[in-house]
Amino acid sequence: MATRIQKIRTCLGVTSLAAAAMLSACATVKLQAPDKPIEINLNVKIDQEVRVTLDREIDDLITANPAIF
Repeated sequence: MATRIQKIRTCLGVTSLAAAAMLSACATVKLQAPDKPIEINLNVKIDQEVRVTLDREIDDLITANPAIF
């Protein structure tokens, strides 16, 4: 019984090693720099400064003329 289990373990070990060898031979990774530079297009609309400026001007006008509202 012990020899049969040893044979099964040996067969499983050999099979797993063979499978690992076949899989490692198939998987290759190739790293290569691109021919053209990477371009990042940022179409961002920035209008926060304009709003802050307008808010400050409105605050100044309301402070100077409280009877407007």
